[in-house]
Amino acid sequence: MNDAAHWIYRAERAGRRMHVLHAGGDWNELEGDLFGRYAAGAPVDPADLRILAPLEPSKIVAVGLNYRDHAREMNKVLPSEPLIFLKPPSAVVGPDGAIVLPAGAGRVDYEAELGLVIGRRARAVAAADAPDYILGLTCVNDVTDRDLQKRDVQYTRAKGFDTFAPVGPAVAVGVDWRALDVESWLNGERRQASNTRELIFDIGYLVEFVSSVMTLLPGDVIATGTPSGVGPLQPGDRIVVKVAGVGSLANDVVAAEPA
Repeated sequence: MNDAAHWIYRAERAGRRMHVLHAGGDWNELEGDLFGRYAAGAPVDPADLRILAPLEPSKIVAVGLNYRDHAREMNKVLPSEPLIFLKPPSAVVGPDGAIVLPAGAGRVDYEAELGLVIGRRARAVAAADAPDYILGLTCVNDVTDRDLQKRDVQYTRAKGFDTFAPVGPAVAVGVDWRALDVESWLNGERRQASNTRELIFDIGYLVEFVSSVMTLLPGDVIATGTPSGVGPLQPGDRIVVKVAGVGSLANDVVAAEPA
């Protein structure tokens, strides 16, 4: 595939799952290796596709308090190094998948984020080399049970419920991450609005830091943090995460069905 910007979707058609390339107005089945060499194959009609989460990561590494304004709204001291935590792959849900509020949940917040998709095995990567290890960018909603987060202190339970990691709708390849608007829209009203220029720790440093701790595998996602304006979700809400040049990730919110 050439270096021109393009978007990679994961989709289902007639019971078969595939990756699809969208570039220059054309939609084609991806031929080759998503994490290696690939090219545009047979054309497809997007109307025939059910869009899924673009990846099945082994892990999502999320970064806390990586926008100065969000640290202020949470009454937190600015971190001296990235604050990282994991969201399990079972939390992933794709575009238009439901965010399910667990029975007995307290305040559950949306958090709009830019996600980095790892394209090759990464261990002890220097910041300057980080672009060589990034396949592309995606949208992430780091859904969080705020009451459990305060109660537990650490973040695993608060951020690890099934459906608490909407990802998608695509992987944007060839899009410059350095000055992208990051927004959330709740029921049509904009709630978060910032730009990746405001990140405390930039993308190169995040890849260096995380890969110094753990090996990143192809398809893993680093969620780079959320700006100020986080707020609660209720059943019946529709939350949209928008990242300029990357995509728009929409999910409806429902209550868990009684056991």
